[in-house]
Amino acid sequence: MSEAVESLNFIEHIVEDDLKNGYSKKELRFRFPPEPNGYLHIGHASSICLNFGLGLRYDAPVNLRFDDTNPAKEEQEYVDAIKKDVEWLGFKWDTERYASDYFQQLYDWAIELIKQGKAYVDEQSSEQMAEQKGTPTQAGTNSPFRDRSVDENLAIFQKMKDGEFQEGTHVLRAKIDMASSNMLMRDPIMYRVLHKAHHRTNTDWCIYPMYDWTHGESDYIEQVSHSFCTLEFAMHRELYDWFLDQVTDANKLRPKQREFARRNLSHTVVSKRKLLQLVEQNVVTGWDDPRMSTLSGLRRRGYTPESIRNFVETIGIAKRDNLIDVSLLEFHLRDHLNKISPRVMGVLDPVKVVITNYPEGEVEWLQTENNPEDASAGKREVPFSREIYIEKEDFREEANRKFFRLKLGGEVRLKSGFIIKAESCTKDTDGNIIEIQCTYDPKSKSGSGTEESLRKVKGTLHWVSVAHALKAEVRLYDRLFTDESPDTHKDKDFMEFINPNSLKVITGYLEPSLATAKSGDRFQFQRLGYFCVDPDSKEGKLVFNKTVGLRDTWAKVQNK
Repeated sequence: MSEAVESLNFIEHIVEDDLKNGYSKKELRFRFPPEPNGYLHIGHASSICLNFGLGLRYDAPVNLRFDDTNPAKEEQEYVDAIKKDVEWLGFKWDTERYASDYFQQLYDWAIELIKQGKAYVDEQSSEQMAEQKGTPTQAGTNSPFRDRSVDENLAIFQKMKDGEFQEGTHVLRAKIDMASSNMLMRDPIMYRVLHKAHHRTNTDWCIYPMYDWTHGESDYIEQVSHSFCTLEFAMHRELYDWFLDQVTDANKLRPKQREFARRNLSHTVVSKRKLLQLVEQNVVTGWDDPRMSTLSGLRRRGYTPESIRNFVETIGIAKRDNLIDVSLLEFHLRDHLNKISPRVMGVLDPVKVVITNYPEGEVEWLQTENNPEDASAGKREVPFSREIYIEKEDFREEANRKFFRLKLGGEVRLKSGFIIKAESCTKDTDGNIIEIQCTYDPKSKSGSGTEESLRKVKGTLHWVSVAHALKAEVRLYDRLFTDESPDTHKDKDFMEFINPNSLKVITGYLEPSLATAKSGDRFQFQRLGYFCVDPDSKEGKLVFNKTVGLRDTWAKVQNK
């Protein structure tokens, strides 16, 4: 038992301690509270896995609650995308909630605070309020409107609600302490005027609550036991508790906020504002561009939910922010794809090989395994003919003894096929090799006779039959940014680190079994990497995205 407790992360220890100190398991309820102002990214995966993971661990409900308090930036598209991403990661929420569900209750509570002299309407400009708030080392000064009468505040707040004021002219502030060492406690704004239609309440409201006023009260309404936030909200905890103090009933469970560290990923950005900038400036094709750190982008690129969950489990939950190398995420992706991906053959930079002693017009179907990691995956057949494609880099006219691919006078085995020997080659006027003439050994076919009787050669190449090859658009993706932490430079904009070679589109030639591949299907192109079918594919046009290479080559490139 003690070993199990010691293996818990500090968030789980908090829950365990609460259970020991009076909480009932039946009282546990967690929530994931995204704002629908953009698509979820890899940074959100930690919070999703934490909250829903706690739900699974303690058999407790988890709410999906949208923090939809800013109609200027929020859209139904984002709501739909968030729900899809959470489901894709493998989690189910207990109830779907919205902060907008509580607009009337929040308003009623705000009225009560005004009546108690704990909230007032301020007509200062944002610049004036910022100036009178003081500095971290200097106390603020009271607003000239701080001591308005209750009746006057109620009347003006009603006019705010009725839409009688322009945006930016009036706000409702909590009356707390303008000398507090916590700047957030210096009469924070609770409501502002916004004349914008809300994606759920339309134009019912002309005032909208601020995050700090909404979040804790929403937790309380839903009877959330633990509200886990990232570290930037640590200073907000005092305000979270102050607002709860004004509304909580002693007979009801009171939520508690605790914070954990954000996990940043190298060579990317995880700010929704910056991701939106990439979309709006057409650096990428959309929120689901496979170069984006969004979950929809990773899904389109071919990532699996299992690989992301394993990655999140590996990096764990910590108390300090940290930069995680993206290669760790890719490691977990390769590890999972290696187990589940069928092996196929495709040639991305082709040169033609003519097997001069193979009969013209003849086709032979060779058996090959679908996945050596999974015997149940079975086998398939690939066509072999007189003319095949191999990769250009797999042939040299001359090479040293350490080059185990095809060279003049040398032999290699074709995957699941025969041994061939390069006899000669043909070049164009620029000296580029355009054809290689080979002979084959008809007795060397893989699978014929016993393994001991097969002649051994050191090199094995992938290939496709020219006559049967499927032409496909192949999108080769690389890191979107050249710098490992592009948004932390004070003197440079993150856009300066965009990798100009993050996408290369080529034509590949694939074995015919891929003719029936569907959007989202994942494969290992042997010796090349992992690829998946892009949603842009349609009948007569195959489009593949490169998901990840067979090994991490980026570090080697960067260190050269």
